Formats: sequence, C-alpha cells, structure tokens
Amino acid sequence: MEHTDSPAPQLAGTCLAFTPVPVQRQRADGWTPDAQANFIRALEAMGSVGKAARAVGMGRASAYRLRERPCAASFAAAWDRAISMGRTHQFSIAMDRALNGVTTVRVLKGGAIDVSGGPDMAVVHAALRDEPFAKATKETF
Repeated sequence: MEHTDSPAPQLAGTCLAFTPVPVQRQRADGWTPDAQANFIRALEAMGSVGKAARAVGMGRASAYRLRERPCAASFAAAWDRAISMGRTHQFSIAMDRALNGVTTVRVLKGGAIDVSGGPDMAVVHAALRDEPFAKATKETF
C-alpha cells in the first residue's frame, strides 16, 4: 500500500482536511498527527487556541510554534477554518442564551428550591468582546 500525505477523502471540506506537520522527533507527549487532529477538533468546538491546546495537553505557545514551522501551511489553514467555525458556534450559543435565557436552579437551606431565569449576560458580553464580531456588528448596525 502506498503512503500519502494527503488527507483522507472523507475529510474533504472539513477542518480535519489537512496534512499534519511532520514531527522532528517522536515524543509521546509531542505534537503527533493525532494530537494535531484533536487540537483542530477542540479549536473548532471552543474557538480558543489556549483552551484547545490545554484540552490536548499542550501549551498555547507550543501550538503557535507548530503553526509557524515550515511545512505547516495545511495545518495553519485548518486552524484558521476551525477557529472561525468555533467562534461562530460560540456566538450562536451566546445569542441563544441572550434571546431564550437560561434557567438556574438552586437548592436553598431547608430544601427550598429557587428557580430563576433570564439572559446569560456574561456569555453575551464575552461574545461581543470578540474583535471580529464587534467589527462586523459596527458595520452592520
């Protein structure tokens, strides 16, 4: 069977359609191809480089160094697609919470239950602080 560096055909059009950055030396705790793919998945889900790197047991600075290596163009492109999708996903969650609110259930002393609802403004403010969204909002409104 012939080895190819191109991504699997079933991944075409996804964030995982990238060629992993070749590793300089084999390390169990390094940026293996699996660690790179898991990082891209986490980046797509979280929209944050630091959180995604921590999710795969790596550091933020290490992720940026990997991105800057020669032969990392495919990985960098996947990173860009994933972070864009992740931020869009996080923004959708924030807007859902802003429009539909969240329900908070608290058990008080004596077993009483307090149920309250309303928008989760912390999540909304976090989404609005995201620079690309803030710029797009100013242009739209």
